[in-house]
Amino acid sequence: MIKGSLPALVTPFADGQLDLDTLKKLVEWHINQGSHGIVPVGTTGESPTLSHAEHDTVVETVVKAADGRIPVVAGAGSNNTIETVRLVNQAKAVGADAALVVTPYYNKPTQRGLIEHYLAAADCGLPIIIYNIPGRSVVDMSPETMGKLAEHPMIVGVKDATGDITRVSYQRQTCGKDFVQVSGEDASALGFNAHGGVGCISVTANVAPRLCAEFQEATLDGDYAKALDYQDRLMPLHHAIFLEPGLVGAKYGLSLLGLCREDVRSPLTRLTDGTKLVIKDAMIHAGLIN
Repeated sequence: MIKGSLPALVTPFADGQLDLDTLKKLVEWHINQGSHGIVPVGTTGESPTLSHAEHDTVVETVVKAADGRIPVVAGAGSNNTIETVRLVNQAKAVGADAALVVTPYYNKPTQRGLIEHYLAAADCGLPIIIYNIPGRSVVDMSPETMGKLAEHPMIVGVKDATGDITRVSYQRQTCGKDFVQVSGEDASALGFNAHGGVGCISVTANVAPRLCAEFQEATLDGDYAKALDYQDRLMPLHHAIFLEPGLVGAKYGLSLLGLCREDVRSPLTRLTDGTKLVIKDAMIHAGLIN
């Protein structure tokens, strides 16, 4: 169910409030562009600055807009296990297909604490994708710990943002070949899939969904020469979007396409003019704008 290109969807704002009309239009656009799934209210969806009510509203709105046409993997992570369970249960109640649960940030649990946290989330009865991103959460889930969690029938995969593509091979050994491994880093997604990954939860796919979907399809077909051509088109954009926080770059790219305002919530700020120019040039290189 979960493979290919899954945009880590931005959350549109207008005058500081949720812009649900634009959110629905973005879901429709991604479906028409060939995205294989969609991930609302992850970090790229500005989950740290959304209220609990806003978080729930965005997930429900995306599920209804997708209407079963592509899988919805709802962001449901917190460094509080009780809150994580609430978010997973809410995602399940509104019809999400799976939940993306980040390793708890800031409080730095042990591997034993990670196991307890994820088992509590999995017991809600919704498929769980582990989100391992030590660069943000500080804690790194080991392949051995992941292997223990993979024994639970509702823990079905990982979004791996370690930046280490060899992790895929290690996790195939500990979790099994059917455990879903998707990249959390656009630039290394080519190598990630060569090691046995099956997709990417992508920031760049906010701006270039069709290219990212076709790139993923090429890798899944084993056509790495074709995939490398896509990589050459997309690599400048992967780089440009992350010169400043990626979601800000993604929103600016969408604004150039006339699809979303640039608005972000503090402590994030709009891009500098220099970064805007680099993103615009990268979008021209990719053939997204003239």
